[in-house]
Amino acid sequence: MACPQVGGFLMGCLGWLCILVATSTNNWVIMCKYGMNACKKSEESKIKGPWAECSVSSAHYECQPLTQILELPAYIHTTRALMITASTLALLAVVLLLMSLPCISLGEPPKAKNRRAVLGGICFLFVGLCSAVSTVWFPIGVHREQDLRSFGYSLYVGWVGSVMTLLGGLLIVCCSFSSSSSSSSPSGANAYNHNNDRFYYSKGGHQLQQPPPAAAAAVAAATSHAKTAHV
Repeated sequence: MACPQVGGFLMGCLGWLCILVATSTNNWVIMCKYGMNACKKSEESKIKGPWAECSVSSAHYECQPLTQILELPAYIHTTRALMITASTLALLAVVLLLMSLPCISLGEPPKAKNRRAVLGGICFLFVGLCSAVSTVWFPIGVHREQDLRSFGYSLYVGWVGSVMTLLGGLLIVCCSFSSSSSSSSPSGANAYNHNNDRFYYSKGGHQLQQPPPAAAAAVAAATSHAKTAHV
């Protein structure tokens, strides 16, 4: 794994941590039910996330879990499913990329490690897409039901995690494809040595290696000179 791939791996891991923070917290949006002017003057506000709806003020902090599965709107179910899927796929991507490290040997050719790196990068891309869709769709769904005052820190953390996993996955996939193409095509010197690395057999059945071109040319010149002198 080259340095750009390691950078993409670290970026994807940091994005995964951001997605885990966004999934486990409920400060996604800040709502207002008394009108924007009244909410700006008062200290009480309501925050909402995929798992609970909380009332926050200077005196108390009370949350009500969203457990009515059949009564919840579709955007909440979709957000939960996408964020859980993103967290699970990120774990799979981390495992695949750790198995593709050069220090870990499983008795496989380098192409197998390269394929695992590509698969891990693709998983990070899907992680970023799932997180981006859920963090964009959730505030839109809340705004259709109630007045949306502002975004919470969980939503910003989710956006940062989406961008980092997308960039990390894209970097890993591009570097893996470029390294696989460069390793599959031999260089000029290797191709020349491969073409010249031939053998021939003598009448006695002994295997002899073909002499290099310079030595072969010298032998041919000496033979022709001897024939000329003999004539």
